[in-house]
Amino acid sequence: MLCAYRHENPVMAKAHCQIRTALWFASIGVLAMSWHATGQQPTIPRAQLGSPIDLPTAPPLGQPLPGSALPIQPAAPTLPISLPAALQLANARPIDIQLAQQRLAAANAQLARAEVLWLPSILFGVDYYHHDGVLQDSSGNIISNSKSTFMVGTAPTAVFATTDAIFGPLAARQDVRARDAGVQAARNDSLLSVAEAYFNVQEARGDLIGAQTVLHHAEELVRRTDQLAPGLAPPVDAVRAQAELARRKQAVSAARERWRVSSAELCRVLRLQPSAAIEPIEPPYLQVSLLRLDVLVDELIPVALTNRPELAQQQALVQATLQRLRQEKLRPLLPSILLRGASTNPAGTLAAGYFGGGINEHIGDMRLRGDWDIQVLWELQNLGFGNHAKVREKQAEYEFATLEVFRTQDRIAAEVVQALAQAQEAAIRIKEAETGLKLAADSMQKNLDGLSQTRRLGGDVVLLVVRPQEAVAAVQALAQANNDYYAAVAEYDRAQFRLYRAVGQPAQALAEQESPLASGEQHAK
Repeated sequence: MLCAYRHENPVMAKAHCQIRTALWFASIGVLAMSWHATGQQPTIPRAQLGSPIDLPTAPPLGQPLPGSALPIQPAAPTLPISLPAALQLANARPIDIQLAQQRLAAANAQLARAEVLWLPSILFGVDYYHHDGVLQDSSGNIISNSKSTFMVGTAPTAVFATTDAIFGPLAARQDVRARDAGVQAARNDSLLSVAEAYFNVQEARGDLIGAQTVLHHAEELVRRTDQLAPGLAPPVDAVRAQAELARRKQAVSAARERWRVSSAELCRVLRLQPSAAIEPIEPPYLQVSLLRLDVLVDELIPVALTNRPELAQQQALVQATLQRLRQEKLRPLLPSILLRGASTNPAGTLAAGYFGGGINEHIGDMRLRGDWDIQVLWELQNLGFGNHAKVREKQAEYEFATLEVFRTQDRIAAEVVQALAQAQEAAIRIKEAETGLKLAADSMQKNLDGLSQTRRLGGDVVLLVVRPQEAVAAVQALAQANNDYYAAVAEYDRAQFRLYRAVGQPAQALAEQESPLASGEQHAK
């Protein structure tokens, strides 16, 4: 059996089982992966198909049947969407992923440029030179003349330090590795953002369902209080019931507001139609279990440190700063190369081509000419003090990157501990909140029934079995129980996705699952 959901309505139970089965297949497909590393690797306990967590039974008074209309005011276009569809969009549409991909493209371009630093550039063009007046010959005599020269040709030119040509590509490759890990980190973060926004919508929908249900009971309480015979209850009880009814109406409005706000946030993350009201296909009390919780946190932390892309990104940055440190240490020892043409005056442009000239403005006698200048130079920047300062700068950058690795490790370990604790405690709260919701719903019904029942105390003294103020307290208890239950379910679902990200599982494994449920891509920007 893939589903052990209990429901008084067999049709609804079957529908819930189908939804849960789809989610179980998605989660099991994600977690059926091997660890690509040498040595014995710790493993994450998977959720077993044979023992799924039972979905809570929908209390008859605590919530209406799934699929009941949840009106939005003012009217807005609704956007039905399923969790698998939202996760698929999370792998493609969030702008954070696109930004990370562009940073990766820029890093690849910088690597390509570093790899061709050895190659010279090619110049094409013409050169015209004219002189009038005096100049000094090689013997020191001052002479007066007028002459012109003209050249059309080409020349290779290259000016680079061999340290840059050697270590530049090595550092750039590490930058590419870091950016590539950054893309994966952006995918994982986007998946978590989408999941949290999705379950915020679900929590708000659950709160609205509960608030509408409690409002119905508050209205019934006011009606029954008004129908009590004179003398059975003081007038203040009717006022108390009216005040509670006003509070319940405000609660419905506040829940609807939270739904609309959380829906707008989900549309922002997924870049969907901003004005659309997200209406998840799954019921708001659905629980999604990606990882088992009966596991020691010490078993999960090594897995997270092995798989988290943020740590791989920082480690690549450490290697990049190490290559740049070596580059500056060797810069005074390795020469720079200077290649340029020397056929023109001043030198440094054209190297070979047709050259001619003559007296005054006459240009003639065009012939082939070639002049090259290659220099190998060693440099001590600022008498060597500049080199020493650069080495200290790169050493500090290397130490900074190394410390960032340690800080990232600490953060990852803390996130694993936090996510596991949140999921475990939320699972406990769900059981308690489900029991509390059932009891509160039963108490609400019994209090309403008790308002119409009396008992004789003796003689002509008649008392109500349940006083109106007690029924008001039951309304308040039911409202709180609804909020507690849906908050616990939503927090459990969010914590499962936080734990999934914290241990370094790839977002693509969830996002690429095919979903038979309807998606909202037709409303995408």
